[in-house]
Amino acid sequence: MDVVDVITAKRDGNVLSDDAIDWVIDAYTKGAIAEEQMSALLMAIFFNGMSPQELNRWTAAMIESGERMSFDDIGKPTTDKHSTGGVGDKITLPLAPIVAACGAAVPQLSGRGLGHTGGTLDKLESIPGWRASISNADMRAQLRDVGAVICAAGAGLAPADRKLYALRDVTATIESIPLIASSIMSKKIAEGTSALVLDVKVGVGAFMKDVDRARELARTMVGLGSAHGVNTVALLTAMDTPLGLTAGNALEVAESVEVLAGGGPRDVVELTVALAREMLAACGLGSGKDPVDAVADGSAMDCWNAMIRAQGGDPTAALPVAPHRHEVVTSASGRIVRMDAMAVGVAAWRLGAGRARKEDPVSFGAGVQIHAKPGDVVTAGMPLFTLHADDEARFERALEVLTDAVDIADVAWAQPKLIIERVGA
Repeated sequence: MDVVDVITAKRDGNVLSDDAIDWVIDAYTKGAIAEEQMSALLMAIFFNGMSPQELNRWTAAMIESGERMSFDDIGKPTTDKHSTGGVGDKITLPLAPIVAACGAAVPQLSGRGLGHTGGTLDKLESIPGWRASISNADMRAQLRDVGAVICAAGAGLAPADRKLYALRDVTATIESIPLIASSIMSKKIAEGTSALVLDVKVGVGAFMKDVDRARELARTMVGLGSAHGVNTVALLTAMDTPLGLTAGNALEVAESVEVLAGGGPRDVVELTVALAREMLAACGLGSGKDPVDAVADGSAMDCWNAMIRAQGGDPTAALPVAPHRHEVVTSASGRIVRMDAMAVGVAAWRLGAGRARKEDPVSFGAGVQIHAKPGDVVTAGMPLFTLHADDEARFERALEVLTDAVDIADVAWAQPKLIIERVGA
């Protein structure tokens, strides 16, 4: 085939054939299509979209570019969760052991943070000794013995997506729903789980700012999962306000352990339990042990400890602590009615908790600790944030973005819904 013909067809709004899609993905993965040519095709897709058939085939071709894992022989139903990313979104950490303690196997392939959204692997790597990279054999053994694995995806899983994502990042084609959906779902389907729950974040601190666009993305991904034999559901959840009371790496690990111990912030507990119940229902264990009971009887904490130890970590070790702190106090009295999740996420990033480029290191102790959230009544001079950093010079830029992050007013206030909507097959 001729790649120029494929680009021209999509540029003119035509539907690409199955053969054309298979050839393009295979040829690009092998380096036979130039970056500028694939860039042109991505831009044509960005403007003209994809039909359901095109998108299903595009996703299938990305899956077929690498290995497809299977856990049919481990003796437990498998279920997984994916979040589109937010601020303070440490939900995977308590969620995986809770669901495993209820009888499922959770093969959670996670990533690292970039920009204002934190990465699950970065958080877990703040635990002394814990390693993100494990072999497929070790992953299978851990699923059988412990029930949960949180680790990095191997290089053999959907390699086409790895190349395409890097290209989309530098060609302004990230915000295409077909390309987002195929990127997420190709990896999750190749991962081999039988059921998947998607947490699609909506709001100022999320990738999707608009609920209609978020709903479209959720429906597209649910459709892709179902078309490829994965029982898939999605929850649209609010991300105008940070989740929980921390944004950082070690700070969020500590908060996750609080949840497993039966405490933790209300919103983190609510979302963790809701997603756990969805995951269990999706894999056929909805009538079994409830996630709340797994926390109460200590089995979820036992699973967390076993999961961390299985990957070389010490769950009893002290977590990293940043040497410098700066307290931000409220300037007025009244009720907090708004806290900008994006501002808090960017502040944590500027303090060293995140990265601007994939190769950048992160500070495990850096981040933002939140002392009051929307709905809370405060008086002038009360602590609002504590900033944590390895370098005091980082405080100035973090404070800049937090200047207008909070609104305080003397008005009535109603708690907005954390879970906005459920999207099923």
